[in-house]
Amino acid sequence: MSESENQSETGLRKTRVGVVTSDAMDKTIVVEVRRRVPHPRFKKIVKRTSTFFAHDESGEAKVGDRVLIEETRPMSKRKCWKLKEVLSH
Repeated sequence: MSESENQSETGLRKTRVGVVTSDAMDKTIVVEVRRRVPHPRFKKIVKRTSTFFAHDESGEAKVGDRVLIEETRPMSKRKCWKLKEVLSH
């Protein structure tokens, strides 16, 4: 299967890089993603954080790890991301 066929099957999925803040749940991690955006009125660069619940089937990610997560189908009420890879421990 070529790369273009594989991409059309899954479609374009969003990816985010963040830091694991919690791994206390079973097969679920909480990932905090930081981004820098200009303030709408004053144009100063400010930091914004978002938290995502991601599915971690094998439990390989630990607190403090930088991880890459990918958008997927909804698995529960708040979990619609999955762990793609652990970038650093």
